[in-house]
Amino acid sequence: MSQEFLTFTSLTPVATTPGIMAHLSGRVVVMAGLLLAGGALAQGDAARALSQVPGFDFSSLPAPAQRELLSVLTDEFDYCGRPATLLGSLKKGDACQHTRRMVGLAARQVSQGAVANEVIVSLSRYNQTFGRPRAKFQPDERQCLGPKDAKVTLVEFSDFECPHCAAARPVLEAFAKKKQNVRLCWQPFPLPHFKHAIIAGQAALFARDGGRFWELHDAMFENQLALSEDFIKGLLKKNGLDVKAFQKAVDARQYLDELQAGQEAGRKAGVEATPTVYVNGRKLTLQPTPEALNLAVDDELDWLAGNGAWAAN
Repeated sequence: MSQEFLTFTSLTPVATTPGIMAHLSGRVVVMAGLLLAGGALAQGDAARALSQVPGFDFSSLPAPAQRELLSVLTDEFDYCGRPATLLGSLKKGDACQHTRRMVGLAARQVSQGAVANEVIVSLSRYNQTFGRPRAKFQPDERQCLGPKDAKVTLVEFSDFECPHCAAARPVLEAFAKKKQNVRLCWQPFPLPHFKHAIIAGQAALFARDGGRFWELHDAMFENQLALSEDFIKGLLKKNGLDVKAFQKAVDARQYLDELQAGQEAGRKAGVEATPTVYVNGRKLTLQPTPEALNLAVDDELDWLAGNGAWAAN
């Protein structure tokens, strides 16, 4: 299977543009083609159809996954806006990079057991984010990894007791250190059902002001199951920070307003769970795996290069 990563492009808005009639006419042709494809699928011929796609090797997919993938390729239109199905665009040989990445994502998803409708919904959710207004964040540079002038900024809303955040943490940090033109910024989003979320958030901001943010950030995630107020104070001390000064800051409620502001910024941007990642203010609707992050950043760079549009190829 191709190692290309997929990204989903913004949907073409419904409007009276010259391309719309061609798009709709293409739909009629596609529906007729789907009837023929249905016969092929009934004969278990998905493998033969997929083998004709240049630049991809889907032979390692199980037969059921191949059938689901072919259904996606014949149901969905090219993601860069041309009036052709994904399959038709790919077979022509000049599909845009965005479309090719999306097909790679679809292949990964069906290989993991997703059915065609689930894949189409997932890709559509991702694609729609390109056409929506971007959230605007003002992250503290002391809470960021990577160059300030990076073309792509990943903003992660996170809670120190969230197990999914702990799993995502090393993935995000490794990606930000490896990928060019990327920086990663952490934003607090303490969740009310975690007992130590507020004290941990305050400790992180205190460590930031003491020049030890990432050290404490990583230490708290690495010791997530042991977190308590006393344990957090022990981590502060271990990292050379003044525990008495921290207690004074807690008593004075010094960091509570900043934590609440972070929560509010997240809610306004659409944070519903942690971790939630934004790519230049665009919500990442995929799980933050290395593949999804590569996809999202490569798509974003293409989107920027096209001044808010997809390149033709």
